[in-house]
Amino acid sequence: MAPPGLAAPLASPMASIGVPREIKRDEQRVALTPDGVRELVGQGMEVRVEAGAGEGAGISDDDYRASGAALVSCQEAWAAHLVVKVKEPQPQEFRFLRPDLVLFTYLHLAAYPEVGRALLEAGTTALAYETVQLENGSLPLLAPMSEIAGRLAAQVGAHLLEKPHGGRGILMGGCTGVQPARVVVLGAGTVGWNAARIAAAMDAEVFLLDHSPQRLRGLESDRRGRMVTLVSSRALIERLVPDADLLIGAVLLPGGRAPTLVEEPLVRAMKAGSVIVDVAIDQGGCVATSRETTHTDPVMTIHGVQHYAVGNMPGAVPFTSTEALVSVTLPYILVMAGRGVAEAVTDRPELLSGLNTVHGAVCHPGVAKALGLNPRHPMACLR
Repeated sequence: MAPPGLAAPLASPMASIGVPREIKRDEQRVALTPDGVRELVGQGMEVRVEAGAGEGAGISDDDYRASGAALVSCQEAWAAHLVVKVKEPQPQEFRFLRPDLVLFTYLHLAAYPEVGRALLEAGTTALAYETVQLENGSLPLLAPMSEIAGRLAAQVGAHLLEKPHGGRGILMGGCTGVQPARVVVLGAGTVGWNAARIAAAMDAEVFLLDHSPQRLRGLESDRRGRMVTLVSSRALIERLVPDADLLIGAVLLPGGRAPTLVEEPLVRAMKAGSVIVDVAIDQGGCVATSRETTHTDPVMTIHGVQHYAVGNMPGAVPFTSTEALVSVTLPYILVMAGRGVAEAVTDRPELLSGLNTVHGAVCHPGVAKALGLNPRHPMACLR
C-alpha cells in the first residue's frame, strides 16, 4: 500500500507539465514541440520548458514562449507534477526525483539498473515509453524511434564500410560485375525490418533473421531487392555472421535485457574491417563485445571489427526524431495530465504496461526480472 498522501497525485489531474533540457551526452531531442505545448495550454495546463531545451532540435525559446509555455530553470521544470523527457534521468538529475513526481520518458531500466534503483529509492512513479504495449503486442511509443534507428543503422553501416572510415572499402550495393555487401540483420521487428529494407534498397545482399515464422511471413509481400528472410537459430547465426560485411543487431524484449545472440568467438571470426551496428545496446546489446558509445565517439574496434553501439541513435537526427516522438506521446501526456495516472489507465489501458515503478515498487515483469526484484501488479500499485 502506498504511504499516506502519495496516492493523490496519481488520481488527480496534473496542472503542470515540465520539460527539462536533455543532459545525456550528445542528446539533442526534446520531449515536447511548440505545437504540443499549445495543445496542453489549450486544455488549461501550465507547461514549463527549461530555457534552451529545444535548441538541439532547432526549436527556439521564442517558439515555446509563443505557444504559451513558461520558460524556466532546470529546477522549476523538474518541480512540475508531470515531467516528460526523452532519455532516462542522468545521475545529476537523481536529486530531482521525489514521491509526488510522475515521470514519462524512455527508461530502459534493464540496461540502466542504477536509474531503476534511484527511482525506487525516491518513490517516483515512472512510466517508460518503450514498455507501453497495445493488445496486439505492438509498442506505439517505441515504434517511431525504432523506425528511425533501423534506417540509420543501414546508413551508418554503409558509411563505416568505406575505407576512409575504417571499413573494408565495400560499397553496399557493389557495382556491375562486383558482389554487393552482405548484410545480416538479427530481428525483424520495427528496427530490423527498416534496417533490412533500407539496406536492400541500397542493393546490398540482405539476410533478415527472426525467431517468428509468422512475422517473416507477414513481411513477405513487402520484401524487395536482394533480401532473404530466414527463421533464426543459433546454428544459422554461426554460419552467417563470419561472412557478414555488416551485422545489425535489432532484437528486443520489452522491458527486459536483450539476449546475447553473437558471442565473442563469432566476432573474432568476422573479417577485418567489417561492421557491427548493435541497435539493441539500449537494452544491454545483443553482441557480446558491444559497449555503449556516443555520437561524439561512436565506434570501438574490437578484434578488427568496428562496433557502432550508440545508445540514442535517433538523437543524430533530432528534428525528425522530436517531431516523430511527440506525435505519438502527446495523446498520452494529455490524458495523464488531464485526468491523473489512475484514471488515464482506464481510457488508455496500455499505459498499465508502461508503469515501471510506483511508490518504491516495480510494476513491470520484464523490468523486475532484469533488476532481480519481485513485481507488483500495476493496478495494485495505483490503489
